[in-house]
Amino acid sequence: MAMRGLINEVRGMKVKDVPGHLKPKLTTENAKGILQRWFDNYQAKYINTSSVEPLFHLCFGGMAFSYLIALPEERRHLEHAQHAKEHGGDGHH
Repeated sequence: MAMRGLINEVRGMKVKDVPGHLKPKLTTENAKGILQRWFDNYQAKYINTSSVEPLFHLCFGGMAFSYLIALPEERRHLEHAQHAKEHGGDGHH
C-alpha cells in the first residue's frame, strides 16, 4: 500500500526531480520506523496469537536463503559440466 502512494507521488514528476523528492524520505530514522512498524504488526498478527506461521516463515526463509547462497557454486558447476561436454569430456574430474 505504501508503494502505491509513493508511485502516485512520483507519477507527475520529471525524472530529474525524483531523487530530490525521495532523498529526504530515505533516512535511517525513517527506515527504523518502518522496520519497527513491520515488527509490531508481525508480532501482533503471528507471535501474540501463538500461530505456527512464524515457524513456516523461518523454514521457507531458510530454504530460500540456503538456495541463494549455494546458487553461485551450482552455476559454476553447471558451466564447467557444459564446457566439458562441449569439448568432449564427461564433466567430471
